Amino acid sequence: MKISAKSRYALHLMLALAMQGQGVNLSVKSVAESQGISEKYLEQIIPVLVRDGYVRSVRGARGGYHLVKDPEEYTVGMILRTVEGSIAPVSCLDDEVNQCARCKECVTLDLWEQVDQAISNVVDHVTLADLVDKQRRIDARCSTRRKGNC
Repeated sequence: MKISAKSRYALHLMLALAMQGQGVNLSVKSVAESQGISEKYLEQIIPVLVRDGYVRSVRGARGGYHLVKDPEEYTVGMILRTVEGSIAPVSCLDDEVNQCARCKECVTLDLWEQVDQAISNVVDHVTLADLVDKQRRIDARCSTRRKGNC
């Protein structure tokens, strides 16, 4: 299973907003530059995050985007599911009730359920606040070393 570029970029966008703190607006352009992501691509992702109530848009000279809630309230799983829909490793696990006609005799179903649970256990227990803390530790370590060593 691969996480799409769209989901990875959405996570980078949310992390950049979380790094700024509550109420500080960032432009898509500044996020694109700081993260090395296409501005056009971010402009396709941001409406999904706004629609689902994760990000708020502010117009005007000091406008941009900011998180609606505290970083502790967003898990990586929430963000991935907002962008991807399902993050299940196989389509038969997309629905709450398995719709596959072969699910009763499928020898691999248990394996896919275990993989799905393992993925969810990770992404649903890591918050944006956890990633902010980790990023700040990396930034602090890198600021004390020469840039080439980070």
